[in-house]
Amino acid sequence: MEKLPKIALPTLLVIIILFIVIAKSAVTIGSGEAGVLYKTFGGGVVTDEPPMGEGFHIVAPWNKVFVYEVRQQEVFEKMKVLSSNGLDIQLDASAWFQPKYDELGKLHKEKSEQYIDRILLPAIRSAARSVVGRYTPEQLYSSKRDAIQAEIFEETKKIVGDQYIQLNEILVRDVTLPNTIKEAIERKLKQEQESLEYEFRLVTAQKEAEKVRIEAQGKADANRILSASLTDKILQDKGIDATLKLAESPNAKVVVVGSGDDGLPLILGNQ
Repeated sequence: MEKLPKIALPTLLVIIILFIVIAKSAVTIGSGEAGVLYKTFGGGVVTDEPPMGEGFHIVAPWNKVFVYEVRQQEVFEKMKVLSSNGLDIQLDASAWFQPKYDELGKLHKEKSEQYIDRILLPAIRSAARSVVGRYTPEQLYSSKRDAIQAEIFEETKKIVGDQYIQLNEILVRDVTLPNTIKEAIERKLKQEQESLEYEFRLVTAQKEAEKVRIEAQGKADANRILSASLTDKILQDKGIDATLKLAESPNAKVVVVGSGDDGLPLILGNQ
């Protein structure tokens, strides 16, 4: 009984030491994450091996693991840029990105965990200033936003392409112009719309007038052809047909045959 405490104390001490070592050595990589191993006595950051994947890992207690999110992420940026004529434009944009998985060790070694602030955001600002500087405020406000977004994406992609960052998309969320410029553009667009509407009405009226003219010309041509084809003989035949129809009518009439001009029937009564 006297020896038990002497044996139990070292055992307990060993258990505690083992527990501390295991706690220091155990690393859990979460979902959508990857780990970069840093070997204190083995050359520093490991760049020639794939990063540590999701799950539970045991590493030497004197080494470190830096955990990175490798899923697609989004970063927002508000910036002031200049248009082609030197006006201040506020641009709100966001970027979809993720670190390149197989080059995560190089990213950590060369760019560090602050790669978003050190690499990505400055690249977006530089590309946005370069692209927006090619356009006027009118183009930024209306028709060129999609083109601007695509150009910023392409230029940013070129900058970060060799920086171990995978850029998936750039989204231009808002373009804010000075109020005076915005109001002037809106007035101009309204005037252009009114001008287009007036031109449309004018073209419509011209087409309608042309339609009426063509119809009138057609009627005139038809009457001219009809007049040319109506000989005295045809008129007399038509007069005879009309006389027969009048004679068959139940209404009482006095019809004098041959008393009208050119021998056509003359109607004297309508009772």
